[in-house]
Amino acid sequence: MALPLVQLTRASTAPAAPWTAAVERKPSWLKVKSPGGANYLRIKALMRDLDLHTVCEEARCPNIGECWEHQAATFMILGDVCTRNCAYCAVAHGTPAPLDPVEPIRLAEAVAAMGLAHVVITSVDRDDLENGGAESFAGCITEIKKRRPDTSVEVLIPDFKGSERALRIVLDAKPDILNHNLETVDRLYRLARPGGRYRRALDLLATARRIAPDGLTKSGIILGMGEEWDELVDAMRDLRRADVNILTLGQYLRPSAGHLPIARYYTPAEFAELRAIGMSMGFDHVEASPLTRSSYHAWEQIDQAKATRATP
Repeated sequence: MALPLVQLTRASTAPAAPWTAAVERKPSWLKVKSPGGANYLRIKALMRDLDLHTVCEEARCPNIGECWEHQAATFMILGDVCTRNCAYCAVAHGTPAPLDPVEPIRLAEAVAAMGLAHVVITSVDRDDLENGGAESFAGCITEIKKRRPDTSVEVLIPDFKGSERALRIVLDAKPDILNHNLETVDRLYRLARPGGRYRRALDLLATARRIAPDGLTKSGIILGMGEEWDELVDAMRDLRRADVNILTLGQYLRPSAGHLPIARYYTPAEFAELRAIGMSMGFDHVEASPLTRSSYHAWEQIDQAKATRATP
């Protein structure tokens, strides 16, 4: 099957990254409606009033309109400046502001005000903090559950530099789903995610299963940064070996000319094939499509994963 490709070229001057790309027009299946529904506008106004950050906005997610219309949002805690500099990520990097000790309360009050049924909480990497911000994740879970016990809470955590202590702090607060994204294949880690380690990400997920054997774990991979098909399937298999329940697969979209170029666009048919491969490996749920992001349809994934686990 012919696939749209990007031609990589060396830049003649010193750019922000060591490559440039002749990016082709996005395929038709990557086009989405501009957001603007009633729930979207209401949630956006509340975010500004409460001075909260969302990864929906910071990472320029194409699904922001759909998710906010379903009253589901992904909050980004611990500030909006990351201590790492991943080559695919739109979030700013540098020296973060000091920790906000009342952020968990402000976030929980926002969730209550919005009446959200499912909440995803993620963060920038905070390698400057002793436990990587684990206490803030735990605080957000606790404060949300105090106000809305029936709201399901998913945490998309950094790798905490492999700290089991930090991981236990989060898991002790009993999130409904613990998510850590693998993001890419082993070969591309140094290029795409220089501050992370492929094996460390897998070990974190395996440790989460050991600490909370009945909990739901989740991970995601971004496609189109230069991986080969067999490498992608191997990474999926590695996640199953770590006993991950839920897998998300989506197309990489380049945030700017200073980010890693798109090496290839995967077709909807290929995503469907990968979903079938993942389900045959034993994942409880696989969300796979060009527009899938880690929190895409997250409000449905938890129910579908639980239903799969309950089926004899």
